[in-house]
Amino acid sequence: MDETLHIASLVVLARPQLLEVVKANLRLLDGLELHQESAAGKLVVVLETANEHQILQRIDQINNLPGVLNAALIYHELLDPAGEAE
Repeated sequence: MDETLHIASLVVLARPQLLEVVKANLRLLDGLELHQESAAGKLVVVLETANEHQILQRIDQINNLPGVLNAALIYHELLDPAGEAE
């Protein structure tokens, strides 16, 4: 790894009746993985980005998707090129 990698975890709250649409739209976004979900409309999402600005952009993007009520940052970690977490 040549550059710092930012790992961020989000909880996304979606309208339960639009959960499948929200998941389909999330899968279209680069650097995003879906990890958990509940029938109540809660999703755990992990992002991998090059910087904090990209995390904030992605959160805004997710918040603007149809059916999303809120996306909240839960965890953020930096992985430096030497392989040590900061």
